Amino acid sequence: MARKIDRRDVLKGAGTAGVVGLAGCITQNDSGGGGGGGGGGGGDTEETESEMEDTESSGSMRTVRHSVLMPLTGDLASLGGPIRDGGTLPVKQLRAAGDMPVEFDQTVEDTQTDPQAGIQAANALANAGYPTVTGPASSGVNLQVTQQVFIPNSMVGCSPSSTPPNVTTLDDNDLVFRTAPSDALQGQVMAQVADNELGNSSASILYVNNDYGQALADSFTQAFQDNHSGTVQESVAFEQEQSSYTSPLSTAMDDSPSMLVVIGYPASGIQIFRDFYNNYNNDTDVLVTDGLVDPTLPDEVGNDMANVYATTPQATGPGQEEFAQLYEDEYDRAPGVFNAHAYDASAVCLLANVVAGSNDGDAIKEEMRTVANPNDGLEVTPGNLPEGCAPPRTATRCTTRAPPRRSTSTRTAT
Repeated sequence: MARKIDRRDVLKGAGTAGVVGLAGCITQNDSGGGGGGGGGGGGDTEETESEMEDTESSGSMRTVRHSVLMPLTGDLASLGGPIRDGGTLPVKQLRAAGDMPVEFDQTVEDTQTDPQAGIQAANALANAGYPTVTGPASSGVNLQVTQQVFIPNSMVGCSPSSTPPNVTTLDDNDLVFRTAPSDALQGQVMAQVADNELGNSSASILYVNNDYGQALADSFTQAFQDNHSGTVQESVAFEQEQSSYTSPLSTAMDDSPSMLVVIGYPASGIQIFRDFYNNYNNDTDVLVTDGLVDPTLPDEVGNDMANVYATTPQATGPGQEEFAQLYEDEYDRAPGVFNAHAYDASAVCLLANVVAGSNDGDAIKEEMRTVANPNDGLEVTPGNLPEGCAPPRTATRCTTRAPPRRSTSTRTAT
């Protein structure tokens, strides 16, 4: 698959950024994304319509059930809120359309950016009978939740942002999908940016100690060394949300690399960059990954971060402008990183449920590829999603942006 590197701003004061040339996510700009996040743990009662009964057997209007599982607190809270908003937007859009032949029951749970909290929240969704989930976002949480909750309970999970390559090889009974590209690709893009865009021949890596951080560190190291003859001097793991990162930074910067790669999340990133600017100057290039693309970061750090660059997926799909307009109209801000991926994940789950005609995970999973990669049928974008969700449907096409990628190794899209 052809890949390109585009140049754009991703942080206040930041310069160029390498971007995956894929139909995967709406472009983030400085005027939006990251804002309006947060929210407490537990179900989002504003979005939940628990009084709706699943009336498939009663002969009355059927209820399509869907849930969103996002980090609304913890290390990813500043990104999790806007991603949640992208994930809940399709149901809001469908309810606003009116005159739908089905009703929609949607709820939201908080992973707290923590695997155990994520498992607890996912179990709550399983016990409540939700067959599909948009999420989790964090890769460390996603892998635990899918293995301990989704697969045993035959729930369809579609993550908008879980990117480790090992998601592709899960023994998942065809229940686990994602709409974001794999870190195997992002690592190659990072190496290309480091060498071709920024002209660096050496780097040290500071990465969050979980599946996401380890996978991206390994992917970048292999691509930088094998494809660009670069040298990785140090690769240092760190724990989330510590009071100081002076020690791991000292280890990473000990041999004066020409570039520092930071793989992590915003809450930890604030302290990492405060410690960095307290001890080092702005002459060193810093390359961050999608998990740190938060436009509020420079203000939180207290530095314009003019030496910081980023990689993140960028949208080129046919519904990009439609989605951006819908998002801005609903939330009064521009969409940010992975917000479009979350919209896609929810839209495909809803379409698959409509085609399956049942709130049964095993039935819905059989239709995920039907609605994302059909041979014929209605082409669905954000502009006509209500028409796509009007049953009966047998071969609905969802081409909003990237279709969901299977977690099994038989598919090579990721």
